[in-house]
This record gives sequence, structure tokens and C-alpha cells, in this order.
Amino acid sequence: MKIFIVPLALFFSSTDAFNVGPVGRVSTRLGIVEGQTSAASEKLASVYEGKPAENETFDKLVKKNFPGAISNKDLATRVVGLLDEKGFNPSNTLLCTSLCADELARVLEDEFVDIYGNNFNLGGLSGFPFAGNTGFGAMAAHIPDDGFCLLIHGPHVGITKEGQVGKVERSGIALVDNCCGSAIAASNYLQGITNGGAAITPKIQQFSDFQQGAVQELILPFGKRLGRAENRMRELPYALYDSQEVLVTDIVNTGKGGIKKGLAVLGGIQINTSPDTLDYFHPLKFDYYDSDGNLVENMLPYLR
Repeated sequence: MKIFIVPLALFFSSTDAFNVGPVGRVSTRLGIVEGQTSAASEKLASVYEGKPAENETFDKLVKKNFPGAISNKDLATRVVGLLDEKGFNPSNTLLCTSLCADELARVLEDEFVDIYGNNFNLGGLSGFPFAGNTGFGAMAAHIPDDGFCLLIHGPHVGITKEGQVGKVERSGIALVDNCCGSAIAASNYLQGITNGGAAITPKIQQFSDFQQGAVQELILPFGKRLGRAENRMRELPYALYDSQEVLVTDIVNTGKGGIKKGLAVLGGIQINTSPDTLDYFHPLKFDYYDSDGNLVENMLPYLR
């Protein structure tokens, strides 16, 4: 399946301005502190201290809807363990994310921030990498000298305590809300097109809502797939992921000359839950690139 992205050329801007030489520093605004050489695995216990306990019944419910999903805690434990072996640690690693703007997407992001330090953000609505090549080039210039980057990307979806996919309980809000709202709006737009009920509008790609317009364009190739899905809301994040994967792969391949010692790319589906249950992640990709930008290892089997 081809995803046509010519109208979205803003994703693929030049990165030449970010090819800078090394700069000596004691610390950075990103929380990477020289001399802090402890293993990231040593931080895991404190990161998940105070988090909700695992609920066996809810765990089965999540995994019934999303086979292959694991809790954020299990994800971080496995990812950090693998990256420790490759030399990643809080002092030499820059965390980069392309996740949705929704505050629920910050849960996973903040957990990895607590391990590796503040992140460079590439993402926008639905998790698409709206910062594009320019953002990736800027990020690569910020990787510590002789250091690494961990890039985490993907869309997100909610699931309620009762197992309704596409909805989620939010803290302080009585209404059980849509999640992801941007994705569902794009799905409804697509459904209107495939059903023939969409209205003609002169406001395509208006700047004041450019990101949502782009999400709607990028989901267009998946109309039949979503229309045939047994559960449209369950299939929706996977369709979005497949669209995003095209963009992320292009951005990485274009900018991989900026990789310093190594790049790990973790892609998948964030699964957001109520405030008193654990969040989950369905890993779909975990690749490692060496200092020359060569894809040298598929680490996904180690996350399952």
C-alpha cells in the first residue's frame, strides 16, 4: 500500500542547518548531566513506585483486545535492559518521542523521561511526526558526543475498565471520553468519504487546523480496511501506525547520517487506561541502527 505524502512536504524540509560540530558542556537543558553514568535500569524501581498495582482481570481484558500488549512497566524493564547492554545510559542518551499531543500520551513519555532525561518532541496530533526531517536533524545535533538516541513513536487508543475501545476514563472528568479524539475525528471523516456523505469544504489544510487535516489525509488509504474491520476502534490505531511508520522510516533514513554511536527506534500502540490501572503498549518495532546508520538488529522478539 502506498501513502502519498506530496501535499505534506513540510515533513521533509532540509536539515543542513543542523549539521553542527560538537560543543563542550557540563550539562544540558535536556537533563543529560556529564558524569551521571549509572545504568538506566537502576532507575526503574523509583519510576514505577506508587503506580497502580497490576489488575489481573483488567490485564486479561486489555490483552484480549490487543494481543501482544504489555504493561508500560514491563515494556520499560525490557527496553532498558536491552539498551543497557548496548551502552545506553542516562548520561549519554537523548530520548526522542513522536507521540500524540493528548496529555494521556505523556504517561509513557514521562516514564522514559524519568529514566533518560527530558525528551526532544517530534510528534503532534495522533502521534504523527510533524517536526519532520528538520526536527530530526535538530534532535540529532543534540545527541551527546559519542552518545545514543532512543526514539519512541506511535498512536494511542483508550480502553475503559469495561473494555470499550476508543473511550477512556480521565482524572477529574465524569464523562468517559474519546481516546484518541484526533484519530476518531479522522476516522469519521474517512467514513463520510467512503459512505458518500462527506460535505465539500474549501477549508482543506487550513493552517489553523493543519495537523488534523494532515491526519485525515494520511488515513485515506485505509478506508476499506477500517470499513471491513470487526471493531473499527480497535483497528484504527493499527492503521494509523502503518501510516506513521512510512513517515518515520523516511525521516530516519533521511537523517541517519546524524546518528552518533547508535539509534534505537521503538514503535507501537500506546493503550491508555483509567487513572487507577496501568497503561499498556503493543510493541510493533524495535530496531537498532549503528553509528553508520545501518539497521543491524531487530530487537522486537525480546519484548514479547
